[in-house]
Amino acid sequence: MASYLSRRHILTSLVALPVAGLALSACSDSGNATNTADAATTDPVTTGATAPNPQGTVDMEALLEPGTLEDKVMGEADAPVTIVEYASMTCGHCGNFHNNTLPTIKEKYIDTGQVRLIVREFPFDPRAEAGAMLARCADANYFAMSDVLFKQQNSWVPVDNAREALLKIARLGGFTQESFEACLTDQALLDEIRAVRARGQNDFGVEATPTFFINGNKYSGALSVDEMSAIIDSML
Repeated sequence: MASYLSRRHILTSLVALPVAGLALSACSDSGNATNTADAATTDPVTTGATAPNPQGTVDMEALLEPGTLEDKVMGEADAPVTIVEYASMTCGHCGNFHNNTLPTIKEKYIDTGQVRLIVREFPFDPRAEAGAMLARCADANYFAMSDVLFKQQNSWVPVDNAREALLKIARLGGFTQESFEACLTDQALLDEIRAVRARGQNDFGVEATPTFFINGNKYSGALSVDEMSAIIDSML
């Protein structure tokens, strides 16, 4: 399990964290990560995909119990299908899903009231923690900030000075230097994000990102548009 840094080191770690070490921890505790740049170029769309078999199940009632942080949700509360995603901001597979798969799923299922998506943090490294904190500090613009961070992963995840890169992105989202630093030194928020991750791991067996729970069925790893559509369609 990755060791975490205290708040006084979060900002400096964005500069000092070795890029090679980050690449190994981006999508899995076991180091089975795909490089962000490579993952982002993978086409998630397949043809004639069938619903993959789930890798386990969880108690949906327990999964949906409120945690330390308020869940970030897309879709209607009464949607027949609920997807809970655990994601890391530095994970290439997560970026691939959010950039290439989610827009189609949103248009086809979320916007039509058939699916509700709940996004939860599962950071593997200080940069992922920083990205999650910035998205949370964006408040009502959480999803907009998350989208930008995923789309621009290559501009801040593999670089030597992620602090400066993240500040540029944050300023586009309305942050000032002061609000940026205040966000990334918010120890209470950092503790809450770490608690979300700990709960996902300890209570629901999350070990890699992205991990999806779709009406209680567990799917670990990237899902294509067709694969996720097949799973959703089987539940409607």
